[in-house]
Amino acid sequence: MYIALPDPVDQAEFYADVPLKRLLAWGIDTLIIAAISIALCLLTLGVGFFIFFAVFFSVSFIYRVVTLTRRSATVGMGVVAIEFRTAKGTKFDAGTAFLHTLGYVISFAVPVLQLISIILMLISEKRQGATDHLLGTVAINHAAHSR
Repeated sequence: MYIALPDPVDQAEFYADVPLKRLLAWGIDTLIIAAISIALCLLTLGVGFFIFFAVFFSVSFIYRVVTLTRRSATVGMGVVAIEFRTAKGTKFDAGTAFLHTLGYVISFAVPVLQLISIILMLISEKRQGATDHLLGTVAINHAAHSR
């Protein structure tokens, strides 16, 4: 039971459209990560392009951990006005941000886990993905939180 988190029935506005917003945020974040990765590869006079996927993965992991630690949201999540909360209703600390990012990476590495995560976001009351269920975290609408 998540006492500190909004009730998905009585306060449904906190969870409204969260799966779509997470998808949009992912797209924005992917563009930002790609731009940073390309810039880093150019700084190596092009040598970095030989290991572009390693550069992209590293930038992605660091970007997600840092932004989730600082604001409990990535830049993309900020644009679409959602943020993560722990089971206690608090913002992410560095450990939670790291574990959530690790779960995200594992889900992407194993397509069936990513599919399960997407399905869970669409059918669960709090619109939680697989990693969210494991960690007890949720993504909520920031605009609803600030009312």
